[in-house]
Amino acid sequence: MILKHAAPALFGLSLVTSPAQALDLNAMTEAEKAEFGAQVREYLLENPDVIIEAINILEQRNAEAEALADKQLVAANADALFNDDYSWVGGNPDGDITLVEFMDYRCGYCRRAVPEIANLLAADGNIRLVIKELPILGDASVVSSRFAIATKQVAGDDAYKQVHDALLEFSGEPTDVTLRRLSDGLGLDSDAILEAMNSDAVTEEIAQTRALAQRMRISGTPSFVLGTEMLRGFLPADQMQQIANGVRAEQG
Repeated sequence: MILKHAAPALFGLSLVTSPAQALDLNAMTEAEKAEFGAQVREYLLENPDVIIEAINILEQRNAEAEALADKQLVAANADALFNDDYSWVGGNPDGDITLVEFMDYRCGYCRRAVPEIANLLAADGNIRLVIKELPILGDASVVSSRFAIATKQVAGDDAYKQVHDALLEFSGEPTDVTLRRLSDGLGLDSDAILEAMNSDAVTEEIAQTRALAQRMRISGTPSFVLGTEMLRGFLPADQMQQIANGVRAEQG
């Protein structure tokens, strides 16, 4: 279709889709530039689908560039993502692929992700899960994360998972009273956990995760790393499974 149109229109289209072409507008006179622009405009007005096509190509190229940049970020931060010495690890600890979740207890989409992640782990059976506390939604988020991390440091991984799940269902304000009630209900040492909440060790863990999130250009929760792929936002289990399958295929 394009070959049937005038050469100036072809040059105009090349400017939209391939700016590196050899056309030199600086070599034209002002009159030639005006004539050229008029013909390009006429062509594009008669064929607006060309503009849409060019925009789609640009968006695809941008998406590919962003995906490549994300892969590079994952590779550059692999140890901190997958093998730190503090994050809770679940799923299949010996799985062939790791899902890292950056989450906030006050985040509605993090709560929506809970059953999706559970379904993914149950259906696949070969995924290792790493939870990273990233409290970004205010003071209540920070208090909740401090309580969960303190629980892990004081009482261990099993207790952390219980508290983690409970906080994701908790709709009230995380005060000393409500958190003590939650901890007492799980049979934990509430005094020790509440005392540890403001410890340097808890503060350092949150600081490390925030620094990692900044390096990964994560600005919202939930955010995931699945193998080599960044997943910026909520995804249902079936889509995460497709991505996991793709990562495995790439890894051979």
